[in-house]
Amino acid sequence: MSPPPPPPPVTTAEAASEVAPPAPSSLREIRSRRGLKGVLPLLGPAFVAAIAYVDPGNFATNIDGGASYGYTLLWVILAANLIGMLIQTLSAKLGLATGRNLPELCRERLPRKASFGLWIQAELIAMATDLAEFIGAAIALNLLFGVPLFVAGLITAVVAFGILALQTKGYRRFELAIGGMLAVILLGFLYDTLKVGPDASGVLSGLVPGFAGGDSVLLACGILGATVMPHVIYLHSALTQRRIAVENDAERHRLFRFQTIDVVIAMSVAGVVNMLMLVIAAALFHGAAIPDVDTLEGAHHGFEVLVGSGAALAFALALLASGFASSSVGTYAGQVIMSGFINRTIPLALRRLVTMTPALIVLALGLDPTRALVISQVVLSFGIPFAVVPLILLTSSREVMGTLVNRRATTVVAGLLAAAIVALNVFLLVDVFFG
Repeated sequence: MSPPPPPPPVTTAEAASEVAPPAPSSLREIRSRRGLKGVLPLLGPAFVAAIAYVDPGNFATNIDGGASYGYTLLWVILAANLIGMLIQTLSAKLGLATGRNLPELCRERLPRKASFGLWIQAELIAMATDLAEFIGAAIALNLLFGVPLFVAGLITAVVAFGILALQTKGYRRFELAIGGMLAVILLGFLYDTLKVGPDASGVLSGLVPGFAGGDSVLLACGILGATVMPHVIYLHSALTQRRIAVENDAERHRLFRFQTIDVVIAMSVAGVVNMLMLVIAAALFHGAAIPDVDTLEGAHHGFEVLVGSGAALAFALALLASGFASSSVGTYAGQVIMSGFINRTIPLALRRLVTMTPALIVLALGLDPTRALVISQVVLSFGIPFAVVPLILLTSSREVMGTLVNRRATTVVAGLLAAAIVALNVFLLVDVFFG
């Protein structure tokens, strides 16, 4: 009997694989850590998106809503926040499942003319977003330090670039900076709520759906536009598309559970802040003899007169944090929109100059800044369907999403919500032009 043939030579790679197990995926490496160190690195993108849900446009519409209609529109804020929670979850899932963001997928899968049209409207939405963010931060700087509004707008641009530059040091620093500013906003309104002491029965009554005339519908549309922000629907998918590497579908589903938790926590914080804004305004200013409390400057003065300088300071600091943080997030979203839809980028300074120009014109001409804020939020509400409809279509496609495709119930609910938003905007148009 001849001896058995010798075994084939072992390669260096095979020898290494026998000595050491394969390197863990990013997700497994993070989850191997103990305590919060194994959880916190998985959270963060939703907090960046959530800052857009408490930007200065929210201050304007929520303060106006509470001052003009008391607690009547509180249910609109709650509904808008729940809608936002679902939409941001879908956006986060799209980036995770495909490794692509929403604008990129629109460019790849939609006809060229449709994709180009979506890009044009998205850029107009970015300008409306900047209008709210810059004006809000400028008003805050004026209230706190007496800086002229136009100069304050320029300062806001510089600060926004500084915050955005943190990204060059890694995404966590940027996320932590934005999360810290969200905490400042929340603490400011919690302090003011404790000082004001709103009526509990009034709050409960405001959770029952209803309107108080056509003007309240206009304001409700503004609240919706201020809460569900089209630009962060695009952005959220970019924040998750290649953030943490996964090896297979099981890890993808596991990471998606953490991203869902991220959205629920961050959007709940944003929802609480928005509801506190309206509740405080309703308790303090509805039916009050103090003039102009439906403006941000008037609200600040009202806080100082009715509650004290501490409450006014908390309001102004929250507004400043909101303006600075949302400006940087808006710039980031603008880059994602342009590079995704048309595969082009321009220098950040030039992009910021273009989108901030309408805000600087408003500040330079001395137009009513709060009114401009409210109008900008109505404009934003018209941009929501152009982001939501492609998002629903893509996340309901198994070819695109694989095992993370929407459940049928999710697609139905999201579709009904998109239809409701479109109907609200059509009603608004009819009311404005034919009412």
